[in-house]
Amino acid sequence: MKTILFIIQKEFKQIFRDKSMLQLIFILPILQLLILSNAATFDVKNVAITFVDNDQSRESRDLINSFKSSTYFKVTEPYFSEKEAIQEMQKGKTDIIVNIPIHFNRDLQKDQKTSISVSINAIDAATAGVENVYVTQIINTYNQNIQMQSNYFSGNKEIPQNIIVIPSFWYNKTLNYKTFMVPGILVLLVTMLTLFLSSMNIVREKELGTLEQINVTPIKKYQFIVGKLFPFWVLGLVILTVGLLIAKVVFNVPMLGNIFLVYGFTSVYLLLILGFGLYISNHTETQQQAMFIAWFFMVIFILMSGLFTPIESMPKWAQSLTLLNPIRYFVEFIRMVLLKGSGFYEVLPNLLIVTGFAVFVNGMAVWSYKKSN
Repeated sequence: MKTILFIIQKEFKQIFRDKSMLQLIFILPILQLLILSNAATFDVKNVAITFVDNDQSRESRDLINSFKSSTYFKVTEPYFSEKEAIQEMQKGKTDIIVNIPIHFNRDLQKDQKTSISVSINAIDAATAGVENVYVTQIINTYNQNIQMQSNYFSGNKEIPQNIIVIPSFWYNKTLNYKTFMVPGILVLLVTMLTLFLSSMNIVREKELGTLEQINVTPIKKYQFIVGKLFPFWVLGLVILTVGLLIAKVVFNVPMLGNIFLVYGFTSVYLLLILGFGLYISNHTETQQQAMFIAWFFMVIFILMSGLFTPIESMPKWAQSLTLLNPIRYFVEFIRMVLLKGSGFYEVLPNLLIVTGFAVFVNGMAVWSYKKSN
């Protein structure tokens, strides 16, 4: 026990002695959480929309004003030629072109119907789909207003029957995307830092040549491993604490569940990540190799974790692969506990899976360390 405490004390001194390490551990996560949480959003706003008004009537101006009053659109300079508007879209200066035909007003008054052309830049298919919904909703609202005015002036006082939908938004009443993203990004930062630090830790001993000296000492393997990895386990919990404080104070993320449940799950999850980092360090000879391999797996874990894209939208084979992704279970867990207020039994399947992964990965890491050293 004294040997383990001595190694732990040595590791903490080495960490706090290295100023660059302190910046990596404490300053960078704060900056990343603040920046990524504001940048990583799928909210579609400030959509540049251009109108080609060939009618120049009061009705066409009312339609344009409907888009100007929306917070989602930024109406650009109007054009009188569709060709010029298309050139602006090719330059990337506009995302949507609405072509209002000539006799727009006359057709509305005479035939009670007309059509307009809407061209959407669909390079980003997801964004284009959302933009199409926005445009359709505004045009439908405009149609309803036109219909009510037409009935009023025609003497038809009959009120059209409409179905009014009153939605109730649970767990995120303000529809703030940061509420959804901040917990997931916090998981990402905790995982990245602990994985990178643990994977490069023992490799650094190899590069310095001290690992061979340690192996010939009476220090047992488990004492060395526990002593080397325990400080990063503590640092992982510290990073989680700092991230939770930022999430609450800066982004006002609700924390409906038991906060001690979050720390308990994170403690087990960190054992899994540290074991994976140890396994990487056992099969690399330089810190550059360890960093490259750790980053290779991190990219896969991030993209297939459900952090940025829903797992349900992935192909079946990709959904099956996500079952082997530990970040998936942590992202699901922290969103369930913080945003939904889920209890122990609701998150028990995630906890059991992560515990199983932790036992398996650490077993492989200890076995490979004994075999290679």
